Amino acid sequence: MHYKKWLKRGAVVFLLLVISFVAYVQIVNRHSKNMTIKQKILKAVYPAFIWWTKLNGKGTKAIANGQTEPPVPFYSLTDTLINGQPFPFDSLRGKKVLLVNTASDCGYTPQYTGLEELYRQNKDHLVVIGFPANDFKEQEKGADADIAQFCKLNFGVSFPLMVKSSVVKGEGQNPVFTWLTDPSKNGWNSKQPAWNFSKYLVDERGRLTHYFGSSVEPMSDEVLNAIKK
Repeated sequence: MHYKKWLKRGAVVFLLLVISFVAYVQIVNRHSKNMTIKQKILKAVYPAFIWWTKLNGKGTKAIANGQTEPPVPFYSLTDTLINGQPFPFDSLRGKKVLLVNTASDCGYTPQYTGLEELYRQNKDHLVVIGFPANDFKEQEKGADADIAQFCKLNFGVSFPLMVKSSVVKGEGQNPVFTWLTDPSKNGWNSKQPAWNFSKYLVDERGRLTHYFGSSVEPMSDEVLNAIKK
């Protein structure tokens, strides 16, 4: 008899928790548009997710080397914007550049908010560039137009996004990420993106200075201090 009583109480508590969580997800996503249920849940649980990853030391790696001149000039690179327009990196001279591989269905996707805030607050001397990629667990399946709309509607992204490409080592790797991860090109770093939202910082002279793991948030002290140097 007591067993059934506690079972009923447990069921009631569980139901209340589910209802509360659903309400919380709806509140967090009250301004979200055209998001899937998965994307809404990921956005809602992001604070807990990022706390857990940091607690376990996942994606927290940071590497710095600020004085190495690249054998291959950063400004010789080019890519294509998500709208199809060419983007010569020579236009980035004199500014720091934060290059990030991104995805729409990842636990780290809410970092778009921080990336946009970082860009808006520092756009006089910093350019943030997103590189949508489907390399990790196929978390970016959308076409370029869908990705651009998703980022604009839900995170207000105004920083440049490139066409979707592959950022991992291999024959089809985006040449920009080949440069970022090949010491014979950038001068020192071989660290590949460990997951979506890995971050690489290039200084005003076109030197690769930092790598930040996915759990290092865009508005963290680590990133802000690197930008101020």
